[in-house]
Amino acid sequence: AASDVYKRQHIKNIIMTLRSYEGYIMNCLEEIIANISTKRVFIQTHNFPDPDAMACAYGLFELLKAKGVDAEICYKGSINKTVTAKMVRLLDIAVKEYMSADKFSKEDEIILVDAQKGNSNIIDMNGHEIICIDHHPVYEHVDYRFSDIRPEVGACASIIASYYFDNNIEMSKNVATALLYGIKMDTADMRRGVSQLDLDMFYKLFMNTDRTILADLDSSVLHFDDIKAYKDALSTIDIREDVCFACAGYECKESLIAAICDFTLTLDGINLSVVYSPKKDGIKMSIRSAGKYLSGVMTVNALKGIGTGGGHDNMAGGYVPYKKEDNGKASEADVVRLEKEIKERFIRETWN
Repeated sequence: AASDVYKRQHIKNIIMTLRSYEGYIMNCLEEIIANISTKRVFIQTHNFPDPDAMACAYGLFELLKAKGVDAEICYKGSINKTVTAKMVRLLDIAVKEYMSADKFSKEDEIILVDAQKGNSNIIDMNGHEIICIDHHPVYEHVDYRFSDIRPEVGACASIIASYYFDNNIEMSKNVATALLYGIKMDTADMRRGVSQLDLDMFYKLFMNTDRTILADLDSSVLHFDDIKAYKDALSTIDIREDVCFACAGYECKESLIAAICDFTLTLDGINLSVVYSPKKDGIKMSIRSAGKYLSGVMTVNALKGIGTGGGHDNMAGGYVPYKKEDNGKASEADVVRLEKEIKERFIRETWN
């Protein structure tokens, strides 16, 4: 409505005036609101969003709605038969999948959550990425209007949760449940990459969550078809010293590759796990570290020149495209050769 647009513009004018006073520092939510110039903004997650990404998008969507800003949550990559889909259903989260960049106009404004422009795990929509909220390391500088990127934080949902508490904004039980579940999943139940902010937000959110939905999300997340991916991975395990490699089969879902990678890391004596899946255009992989190795840095270095990747010290992801034959498909020999090269590159990184 025109009145809402006027109110937002009036607030922006006040904030911009306050900015001119020495010593005044805007908080993150104020910065976000001040940098949105359209009537409607899109909140985009990385492709195949996991619970942390979806929780961030949902939490921010409700925050913007409380401030009179119309938004839409969008992503690319099917979430069917994943715990993210179950989360969307149980918490009644409105989301929309976009299959191609041309569904956006160049005038559309986009807020990225749990991802950064230029990364291999997010489609570059035609719109303008004006804001980025993320917890992954920065590998390529992007000139956003505003960014809140904190690589030291274990879950991006913790950052979104802090906006509510910093601004004394009431949070619904569904939002609290989504944010807490996002924190649980990205920190492996507070066992991986946990920061003080993650601990604080977990504590503050816990009493306001729907425990029944949390319990439901924590159970029955595997589908029958997923068992085959575990079987494929277990039958192809290749252990080199303290590094475990496994193939989750052809066209395995991204979320399942990550789950299997978490599982194989629990093997006794394993400090690094690399689980991969050959896909139509290349090989997708998840990398997990028990602490001895820096998986994000290792992945960047190991895939340099043949693919892309990166992430946190304890968890990372990567993708390596392969050359195609005239029929549009990679030969089995090419895939096997590339799998061997990927393994050798990661092994070399463990020597450094």
